[in-house]
Amino acid sequence: MKKIKKGDVVIVRVGKDKGKEGAVTEILKNNKILVEGINQVKKHQKGNPNAGIQGGIIYKDMPLDMSNVGLLNPDTKKADRVGFRILENGTKVRYFKSTNQIVGM
Repeated sequence: MKKIKKGDVVIVRVGKDKGKEGAVTEILKNNKILVEGINQVKKHQKGNPNAGIQGGIIYKDMPLDMSNVGLLNPDTKKADRVGFRILENGTKVRYFKSTNQIVGM
């Protein structure tokens, strides 16, 4: 079980987008994630009329390292550390370490 999952709202801790929030769109290999609207770069794309692709400058989200983002705690509106806990019924859940609340509830 990972500390950050697809669909979680994270906040960037370091880099050019420090302080920005976004939803995780994809988890990649080597602890990299894609966050919607964060770490965007301009890409010059060549058009292809056969495939219906228009050429020009597009914005593309680039991967971030998981260590550079933190899971956003909705109560405190800050990045928070995440731990794991096993409930009485045997299910493993994530929880915020500062407030001891279960993530997603």
